[in-house]
Amino acid sequence: MYHVDRLQSLLIMTFKLVFTKEADTNLTTLENDQGLLKRLKAVHKALAYLEINPRHQALNTHKYSSLSGSNGEEIFEAYAENNTSAAYRIFWHYGPSKNVITVVAITPHP
Repeated sequence: MYHVDRLQSLLIMTFKLVFTKEADTNLTTLENDQGLLKRLKAVHKALAYLEINPRHQALNTHKYSSLSGSNGEEIFEAYAENNTSAAYRIFWHYGPSKNVITVVAITPHP
């Protein structure tokens, strides 16, 4: 018989991703530019990680203090790419409800 803690560790908590208008426009722009296909794949992979585990090591997630959500939420930055010029970043926050992540923007790093 499994111990309760063991059973809980087997369950995967997932998040529903919702996109602001800006993030939706950012993603659509990536999807419509064949020259950015490699970057689009990296963004899709990062969004998949974000859905399953926002703290996944590959995302290098950290607070981004220069922004806050429309209701004052803490914004986080996750890496879709790393060690690449103009590497894409995903800006997001928890909410508006439990198990929901709002993607605020998907942009290249300056």
